[in-house]
Amino acid sequence: MPPKVPRAVSPILSCRCMRSQCLAKPLQKRAIDRRRPISTYGYVQAKSLVYSKYGSPQDVLDLHTHSISPPYSTLLTLRTLSSPLNPADINQIQGTYATLPPFNTSLGTPTPTAVPGNEACFEVLSAGSGAKSVQKGDWVIARRTGLGTWRTHLQVSEDEVTKVEKEALKAEQVGTVSVNPVTAYRMLKDFKELKEGEWFIQNGANSGVGRAAIQLGKRWGYNSIAIVRGRPGEDGEKLKRELERLGAARVVTDEEMMGKGFKDQVKEWTNGGREDVKLALNCVGGDGAMAMAKVMSQGACMVTYGAMSKSPMRIGASMLIFKDLRFEGFWVSRWSDQHPEEKKKTVDEILDLIRKGKFKDVPMIQLPWNWETKKENLVDAVQGTLEGFRKGKGVFVFGDI
Repeated sequence: MPPKVPRAVSPILSCRCMRSQCLAKPLQKRAIDRRRPISTYGYVQAKSLVYSKYGSPQDVLDLHTHSISPPYSTLLTLRTLSSPLNPADINQIQGTYATLPPFNTSLGTPTPTAVPGNEACFEVLSAGSGAKSVQKGDWVIARRTGLGTWRTHLQVSEDEVTKVEKEALKAEQVGTVSVNPVTAYRMLKDFKELKEGEWFIQNGANSGVGRAAIQLGKRWGYNSIAIVRGRPGEDGEKLKRELERLGAARVVTDEEMMGKGFKDQVKEWTNGGREDVKLALNCVGGDGAMAMAKVMSQGACMVTYGAMSKSPMRIGASMLIFKDLRFEGFWVSRWSDQHPEEKKKTVDEILDLIRKGKFKDVPMIQLPWNWETKKENLVDAVQGTLEGFRKGKGVFVFGDI
């Protein structure tokens, strides 16, 4: 009886395709590429920043990996290209914002979690057969707030996003258009009719909203007084020159505004007071907001959209009775949710100005997010937004993942 010949053990990975030209590689030679977010069966691997309780970002944020199934019907699978870090995003993580996203286990987390972030530019990776308004490769933005944008990929219904024309635009520009520029645009247009040559005053003028308001106001023929926090040495003068180049008529520090001679200064700038200061944009609150109110014209309006000082505004009765000043509030999240079509028109107009080189970007700090990026790097970037003076807005910029 001939000796048994041992059966050859194939080094090929298990494969049931039965094809003669199978692509399976020998196990000892095959390097598994864990960077690839798309699996053999069309599932997309995604990573999301999540939190399961409120608190400081460094204490509650975690990085979760999960799978997204192929889209069907009107579903879209999106790849995130850019997503900014806005103050409201941090407040939601802390649990102090007016609206808070629901906690759930839709991402397969062991405990209910939420994904932070409300603004982003996405690319359509794939679309279900029922999707009509977009196709693979299109760029889209969220139609409403609360989408949860600090993640590499997500799947949404077609009616949750709006297509934007990406020609001559960068993803960072599209990803930051929905909040700050839209806020500035609507506050300048919706509360008080300004005529060419008339004035508005604003604090926080170095912010994204402030810079947008300066540029839009200049384009529409308005003069602006820009209030900024004082900075030491040459940094302060450099910022003043920068905002003047954007179109601010006057730039002063908050200390200068609180001085005794500020009201007389404004009177001099406004042709002896004959040119009205009809509008004030306030994101600080407290006594600084009331200092702006003192130089506003009869019947003017102050629009508050933030409260960075966390101090109350003590409005004197004479401002209401004798000056007939109006004090209003504006929350771009609520406005956007209530006016999705008007939001799209506003976004399209601003993006067109950017394409034509007539609207400059806010200074940005790019925060790279690749498949290999560690949780600690992402959390440190978020925590860094709580620091004092920063050189620009933090924006997650996603690699080819």
